[in-house]
Amino acid sequence: MSTLDYIIIVIYMAGTLGLGFWCMKDSRDADSFMVARGKIGGWIVGLSIFGTYVSSISFLALPGKAVVGDWNFFVFSLSLPFAAWIGASLFVPFYRKLGQVSAYEHMESRFGSWARIYMSVCFMLLQVARVGSVMYLIALVMNQLLAWDMITIIVIIGGLTTLYTCIGGLEGVVLTDALQSLVLILGALLSVIWLPFAMPEGPGQMMEIALENNKFSLGSWNALDWTDSTVWVVMLYALATNLQNVAINQSYTQRYLSATTEAEAKKSVWFGSLLYVPVSAGFFFIGTALFCYYTAQPGLLPEDLHTAWQEGKGDEIFPYFIMSTLPTGVRGVMVAAILAAAMSTISSSLNSSAALTLSDIFQRLIHPNPTETQSMMVLYGSTVIWGTAGTVLAIAMIDVKSAMDAWWSMSGVISGGMLGLFLLGFFSKRAGTRSAIVGVVVGIVIIGWLTFSPDLDAIPESLSNPLNGLLTIVLGTIAIVVTGTLFSYVTGDRDRIKQDEPVAAETTASN
Repeated sequence: MSTLDYIIIVIYMAGTLGLGFWCMKDSRDADSFMVARGKIGGWIVGLSIFGTYVSSISFLALPGKAVVGDWNFFVFSLSLPFAAWIGASLFVPFYRKLGQVSAYEHMESRFGSWARIYMSVCFMLLQVARVGSVMYLIALVMNQLLAWDMITIIVIIGGLTTLYTCIGGLEGVVLTDALQSLVLILGALLSVIWLPFAMPEGPGQMMEIALENNKFSLGSWNALDWTDSTVWVVMLYALATNLQNVAINQSYTQRYLSATTEAEAKKSVWFGSLLYVPVSAGFFFIGTALFCYYTAQPGLLPEDLHTAWQEGKGDEIFPYFIMSTLPTGVRGVMVAAILAAAMSTISSSLNSSAALTLSDIFQRLIHPNPTETQSMMVLYGSTVIWGTAGTVLAIAMIDVKSAMDAWWSMSGVISGGMLGLFLLGFFSKRAGTRSAIVGVVVGIVIIGWLTFSPDLDAIPESLSNPLNGLLTIVLGTIAIVVTGTLFSYVTGDRDRIKQDEPVAAETTASN
């Protein structure tokens, strides 16, 4: 790293912090801190949503997947237009009409207080795991790029992100997300342009090698194969995951309220979702180009990375290319882009977790009508607590070899239960509290079996899950909705609001 590279990184970090301080004056009350209600234009909110989609892991993992494989997971991006249509048509009007800070407050009126607290606690625990995983994995990369101590990197990133999230509130988070998204796009664009012309014989050689090795394939189209990550399996996984994002992700629903109008909120969903499609294609193109670059010049890749490549591990190849090949200045922009992707993810998680801590925990269980000062103290304090928890988890994960495997397993179990419960309440007009509880219990058991049975020696192979792991969230969600709906019909368990309506009508008539 040259002096110019470090200057670029410092300027970027200072600009991010400066945006937080600039927004501080408009985030002095709890509502502004949590939702910046009606203050931000659709394009800015859309860039923020895009930044929430993309993490530093995507910045590195997508090229890594394309290096060792093909464009199979680009199918995930192709589902986003449908998810954007669902989000803009159903959920933006739904949450704008409710006007509630918490995405889960309406679950209380639907199934009782347990449902609201269950959803909130699950979401906050997931955000801690997400923040810890992102910090840990970005520290691994930055350790290679800068040769800094991993704990130092984790503490710096965690501290700076927590600080600007605290001082700027949601407006600061959205604006810095927008800035970080632009830096990230710039970094990806530089690589997309640079790599083809870095080939010994130019862009034509890259295309020739890529086509010879079928590197642009989306994978198998066999609709009957559910054991592999076929196009259809990835598409089902993508639809469930993206539906979860637009429907129940607190980070998204807060942004729906921050837009100036409902039309701007809908525009933000479309813009953020559709922007991810070409950018993710750029990430896959980078991975394909790296495959061609090092296939044409195998001597440029160190032996350990070449061995990892042969074993199907390609995440470290892009960072190595950045440091070994890109010129001074460009290298600094790329490191800033990787940091941008990480900080955007972390800030969104911290702000949304703080909002739920106040609305669903403190106000619901401790103090229903806190003063503005008390509310702000809870928001500041919980932002620091969640930021610290994520930082500590990241440090604890330094010696863990399968951190991402553990993260995906946990997120599949908890997220599947959340999405299934929400959809049961959103689409079923009949299911009541008992139906919801039974549905969640059955769904989590099924998700747990789908997730862990392949790795448990105590379970016979004949009883182990034979399906691809991407289907876990899909089948778990379906199990909750179907079980809850059937239980309500079989037992007569009804929506408690529907049951109360005749009583209320009789009382009114008698009065």
